[in-house]
This record gives sequence, structure tokens and C-alpha cells, in this order.
Amino acid sequence: MNSIDRIPVSKVERASNLVQTGAKVGVNYLKYYGSKLTTNEVKARAKLNEDNAEDIYDGLKKLKGSALKVAQMLSMEKSIMPQAYVEKFSLSQFSVPPLSPALVLRTFKKYFGKSPQEVFDHFDAQSVNAASIGQVHKAFKNDKELAVKIQYPGVANSIGSDLALVKPIAIKMFNIRGKDSDKYFKEVENKLMEETNYHLEIQQSLEMVAACRHIPNLLFPNYYPEFSSEKILTMDWMKGEHLSEYVVHENQQEDLNKLGQALWDFYMYQIHILKKVHADPHPGNFLVSDKSQLIALDFGCIKIIPDSFYKPYFELATTENLSNPVLFKEKLYELEILLPQDSKEEVLFFTEMFHELLSVFTEPFQQEVFDFSNGNFFKKISSLSEKYSKNTELRKMNGNRGSKHFIYMNRTFFGLYNLMFDLKAKQVNINNFKSLK
Repeated sequence: MNSIDRIPVSKVERASNLVQTGAKVGVNYLKYYGSKLTTNEVKARAKLNEDNAEDIYDGLKKLKGSALKVAQMLSMEKSIMPQAYVEKFSLSQFSVPPLSPALVLRTFKKYFGKSPQEVFDHFDAQSVNAASIGQVHKAFKNDKELAVKIQYPGVANSIGSDLALVKPIAIKMFNIRGKDSDKYFKEVENKLMEETNYHLEIQQSLEMVAACRHIPNLLFPNYYPEFSSEKILTMDWMKGEHLSEYVVHENQQEDLNKLGQALWDFYMYQIHILKKVHADPHPGNFLVSDKSQLIALDFGCIKIIPDSFYKPYFELATTENLSNPVLFKEKLYELEILLPQDSKEEVLFFTEMFHELLSVFTEPFQQEVFDFSNGNFFKKISSLSEKYSKNTELRKMNGNRGSKHFIYMNRTFFGLYNLMFDLKAKQVNINNFKSLK
């Protein structure tokens, strides 16, 4: 893969890059309209999705940072995004063009005050893993093998302007309206800013490892504050296979169940016991060891779950409460899904819509043991996503629904469900985390 010698950092450069990408998308639509006349809608639409996914991803990977992070987040929306986008955007999880060795050395010295050769016994300037916000290099110190994550230049400074460019697209895609819609964008901006602060990440990593290292079949790297800074983070080099690569092999069901239980216990323990969660559950953040143990990496995105959200959110996960119309509606108001100014029609529509969604989405919590290899469960989620994405009545209403905390909690659960399905884990004990206190 070719490396890059510079990243556009100014608002003008980054905006210009996105404008060029938009122009390519416009040309693709012209081709699509012509293709419909000579082939058919299905083939023409498939080609349009492939071309757009290619051009949009190519534009975003040059920018890196929050622009590429958006692609990474969208790649997890398998039930919403066309497959062409999912496949292309998923590359942003751990496979994007790295910085050139010369730029790496300059960036390291700028961020750390010393060259990597002055800090480590050996440092490989060729990246072994490049993602949206930073890239990883292998190093050695006192015979210890280390992973050194270096943040891309200008990432933190461009977050606000990148989101301003993405905002019009998001507003249209998710039908966000209303004067308080900025709370959603602010939530994303704040989390992205936290992800660029490696001092914070190393603190969060140490706390999470200390709290969760007792969970069976779960491993973590050690972290080294003395070899880290605000833009550089050093940890143990962990040997294993990325989860997305592991699941394509023929694996023993016993191992898949073990990994699935470890992953589920890890998330349930964080959510229900710690009340804060690793809100970036994509395959690039997990490895599988040669002993079929799960290795968890990258704690830059940690979502704190306030009680005011946690209680009503999980009260709606039980069959008893889902079947209680009065309580159900009460919780929808607490979660800001229903709003005081809603008309009777809006109250009825969103009550019925979220009852249908939650009845499916919370199925794992309504059973003691769940089979995440069951394709019917995921088909139901996908069908509902497609149903409401095409709902003309919904488009007429204010789609600005729900507490800002939904953004990262929903992202966590969609990501977790997708990973559990990829593992095809069966016989997962849903409440096993209670025995791990």
C-alpha cells in the first residue's frame, strides 16, 4: 500500500477535497441515470453504490481523522448501509494508507520532543496498522516488544470543521430537525476530541484493564505512560489475529462460544457494573490469541452512562415493561423519544414504531441463553431498518428523537451484535456478568 507524505490540515484544503469527492459522486449519478435506460434499476443501482463507495472512501482516506472516522462508524451499520459501502468503509477500521517513514519520524519528534531512536532500542518507521486517527508501529525496549500508536498531524484541530462539512449530509440522512439538533453533533464532536487525547486514553485504558482483567478468556496489553504523550501511546505488542480475519476460518464451535461469551461478558460488565463502556466495538479493536482468547484494544472512546439514561433504557428491555402501555410511554418521555410538544399523531406513530423496534432489538435480554448465530434475529433487525428508512410518514415528522446518549449506546449495541453474529456464538449466557462482580 502506498504511503502518504502529507495530510491536508487547513479548512480550505479539506473542504476542497470533499467538494472534489462530491463532484465525482455527481458524475456517478449521471452514469446511473443513463445506465437505467440500457440495463435495469437493480444493476444500475448496484453499480452506483459501488462507484460512490469507492470515490467517497478514496476522498475520506486522504483526509484521515474525523472524516475517516465517520466512514468507520457507518461501516458498522450493516442493516442500514448498502453492502458496497459496508465493504469499502470497513477498510477504515485497520487498513488505510499510512504516513511515509519520513513523516512518521518528524511527527514523533514533534509530539514527543525526541526522536524514536532516542526513546526505544529499536523503532520500525514502517507502519504495521493504519486506521482513522492514528497508525501503529512496532518498537523494542529492554527486550520488550511494543506497539506505538502515533496520531496523524492536524487531526484534533480539524474535527470541528470536518463535522461542519458532514453535518448537512447527516441531517438529510437521519432526518434531523429542530432547534436542539446541535446536541447530537456536539456529543460526537466531544467524543472525537477525547479520542485525540492520548493522555486521557491511557488513563481510561489503565482503569478499564484494572476493572475487567478478571473476566475469563479476556486479555489486555500493558500500557506505558513513560513512553506516551498527548499524541503518542505505547502499549504491549499483542500477538493475535484480527477478529474479522479469524471468523472467516473454519473454527471449533466451542472456541466461538468461548470468545462470544467473553465479548458479551466484557460489555455487560462495563454497562451494568461500571456504567461506562468501550463504545467502539469494531473488529479492528479486537484480536484473537492462539489460545482462542479475546484481546481488547483501544480505549479512546469510552461512554459514561448516566443513571438518568441507564434506568429507563434497560427498563424497556423486559417483556413485562414492553407489554405495559402506560409504563412504556412514560419511559419514552424519559428517554426524549416522545416530546411534550408532540401531536397525538406523533405520539401514536413513535410509540408504535419504538415498541416494534425494541421488541426485536431487546430479544437477547428476554432470555437466559441466546443463540447469536440465529440469522432470523438479524434479519428482523435489518428488515425493520429498511422498513423505516423508506417510511414516507416518518420523513414528514421530526426525526430529531431521543437523548444524546443514544448515539454511542446504539453504536455500542449495533457493533456488539454484529461482532456476536460474525462469531456465530451459540449458548451465550446473557446474565453471566452478574457472577463476575
